[in-house]
Amino acid sequence: MRMHDHPTIHYPDYVWPEGKRCAVVISLDLDAESPFLWISRGQDINHLGEIEQRRYGPRQGLKRITDLLAEYGIQGSFYVPGVVAETYPELLPHLVAGGHEIAHHGYYHERIEALPPAQAEDYLGQAQDLFRAQTGLTGLGHRAPSWEMTPDFLSAMERRGISYDSSLMGFDHPYHVGNLVQVPVQWMVDDALYFRYTNSARDKTHPANPGAVLESWIEEFEGMREYGGLFMLTIHDWISGRPQRLRLLRKLIEHMRRDPTVWWARADEVAAWHASSINSERFRVPAHSINTHFPI
Repeated sequence: MRMHDHPTIHYPDYVWPEGKRCAVVISLDLDAESPFLWISRGQDINHLGEIEQRRYGPRQGLKRITDLLAEYGIQGSFYVPGVVAETYPELLPHLVAGGHEIAHHGYYHERIEALPPAQAEDYLGQAQDLFRAQTGLTGLGHRAPSWEMTPDFLSAMERRGISYDSSLMGFDHPYHVGNLVQVPVQWMVDDALYFRYTNSARDKTHPANPGAVLESWIEEFEGMREYGGLFMLTIHDWISGRPQRLRLLRKLIEHMRRDPTVWWARADEVAAWHASSINSERFRVPAHSINTHFPI
């Protein structure tokens, strides 16, 4: 047997809908001020710089992004922390009315792996109750804050009827982790990696040159098109809602729209395609496949 015949390291090509060679999803993590509030929990907040910067998102950035998507007829996938939906109760209904997908993104933008499993699941339940009350929708998707995941939380999502998750990156197209569809993300095409800057100790450098980022993202898209993968762009309301980044996003969309074989879809549509297609059994990994074979 040749090495690459082994089923855990050799997979067939992914199959997209007929006539399509790759997929593009424009996703937005509508964090607003939630990460700042989570990090600052239990502290007296007497400085306004970062929290006001983040509030730019729901005040101005979100509308500018949705207007741009509407201009091109694109329906996006919006991952919203519960506390943001609670603070801005008009957001979820507005997104649904615009044909966009809404999905869960924690309640307080909490780190799942840092919480007791029962508490993490309770936050998910609270978010589900709130989304149902505001929109009537259930069985939505999920994306973990900071893109981290645990086996316990995968099980919790199954129990609570989450339709898919978008937090991991074990393939560059959809796959199953256990019984849950995974619509993968990638750091390379996340705007926060290049433009997140709040003048705090967490900032290691200044924001990147948008021209260089555009070139990088176009190259990543071209690579995904070549290999038949999923180009999952992740942006944030308070980052890419600024004029400079909106211009970058417009140029990227214009480039990707030139190819008619690109499938423009929402993440829930991609998840549904995967679950009902031949890919479903071809791309499945265990949910608890953590390697424990290491020296103590």
